[in-house]
Amino acid sequence: MTELSPRRAGGRAARREARANPLADSLRPIRPGMSGGRYRPLADPDLDRIHAAALTALEEIGLSDAPASGIDILTKAGATLGDDGRIRFPRALVEDMLALANRSVTLCGRDAAHDLDLSGTRVHYGTAGAAVHLVDVRTGSYRDSTLQDLHDAARIADQLDNIHFLQRPMVARDVTDNLEMDLNTIYACCSGTTKHVGTSFTEPGFVPHALEMLHMMAGGEDAWRARPFVSNSNCFVVPPMKFATESCEVMEACIRGGMPVLLLSAGQAGATAPASIAGAIVQATAECLAGLVYVNAIAPGHPAIFGTWPFVSDLRTGAMSGGSGEQALLTAGCAQMHQYYGLCGGAAAGIADTKLPDMQAGWEQMCSNVMAGLSGLNMVYEAAGMHASLLGFCHESLILGDDLIGQAMRCVRGIEVREDDLSLDVMRATCLGGPGHYLGSDDTLNRMQRDYVYPSLGNRASPKEWVEQGQPVLVEGATARKEAILAHPSRARFDAETDRNLRARFNIHLT
Repeated sequence: MTELSPRRAGGRAARREARANPLADSLRPIRPGMSGGRYRPLADPDLDRIHAAALTALEEIGLSDAPASGIDILTKAGATLGDDGRIRFPRALVEDMLALANRSVTLCGRDAAHDLDLSGTRVHYGTAGAAVHLVDVRTGSYRDSTLQDLHDAARIADQLDNIHFLQRPMVARDVTDNLEMDLNTIYACCSGTTKHVGTSFTEPGFVPHALEMLHMMAGGEDAWRARPFVSNSNCFVVPPMKFATESCEVMEACIRGGMPVLLLSAGQAGATAPASIAGAIVQATAECLAGLVYVNAIAPGHPAIFGTWPFVSDLRTGAMSGGSGEQALLTAGCAQMHQYYGLCGGAAAGIADTKLPDMQAGWEQMCSNVMAGLSGLNMVYEAAGMHASLLGFCHESLILGDDLIGQAMRCVRGIEVREDDLSLDVMRATCLGGPGHYLGSDDTLNRMQRDYVYPSLGNRASPKEWVEQGQPVLVEGATARKEAILAHPSRARFDAETDRNLRARFNIHLT
């Protein structure tokens, strides 16, 4: 036994040294694009019934308010325009367009290391929204969000391992010209992170200007089209069952420009969508199927995300309730419908109705984020930072959300039951003449980083140790990390020549 001791000590020392270095991506306990899909609140017959109901809604009710260009595109594809101005979709047309749809979308980052493969049940978490306020955790107050706040959110997200993409989470309310706001939103996000960025456009006429900016960032139009690192979040419908005329025209322009689109249907159950959970899923599915026909009638196979985003009302008041259990169920059910069609899909989770990052925020954000991941949702939007039912965004909550999503991703990974996971040899060595515990065993040390996820800010100390640490407060730790990140220049900033050219061509408000 004494002869073996030095070799064991050396092995453990080597493993301790290895633990001090980052693991290879393939060995990390969690990583972007892990497969979920184990949680299925809808039975297979339920999926068939929802699909059939959505087709009936499209065939018999249809959608109103399509732009003239959309009417031309859709009727040429086989839809019909009724005397009541509504576009109706024959079942065969929907099925034909489903067959053309892109089922292997990759959303590119400016850095290819951040590319997102949306096939199957691969799960990715990120931000989204159009919050009009920033949450100040020190004063507990809300103020108008600014372009700098948006840029700072991008810089923070760029440093967080479990935030996989950045869709614009705030409106830059200090940029009052709509064209300049749209262009500065792109600049603020893309100069803050090399992860994939999602944004929206106020008017269709703004899209060519945005594409010119993106071509400059990419190094030319061909480079942009080869790797489009920005997608268009497009609310192409105004529920219930109406096209959003200008947004449809924006979508057409983005498709022509080679930009991926998120087909976003955001009805609110009990207000702009049926109050029943199944009915809200039916309407969102029907609306997004209409969008899918629209996209593929323009450009078959164009990358489009099936964005069923039904929200929930608190039926006592009519107010939105993004942090509810019903919201979590809606999102998980929508993920199942995406998989039913084999489409790349996204929906909302992680929204807090509470106004500050507190215990209520924790339960609201964790419930829907875990269920979204377990259901195999490809793109989990709104996953971190959102408060007051999408009215407020919080930088500290974004940082805390990184820890929270890490735990959610560990749930997504699930439990492996391979031969060595059964641990019989470890049990024999420990119980039969061994130390009688597993602390310090080779197996435990090997699994410390590969099987377990540890919070960056969450405190697991004993009460005594916590007191000795100065009784750290979670939100204060998040503020300290925010300040540390923002104390350094953005890693995603453009090279000097590109930045000069962008500023010479566009009125960039960030200094």
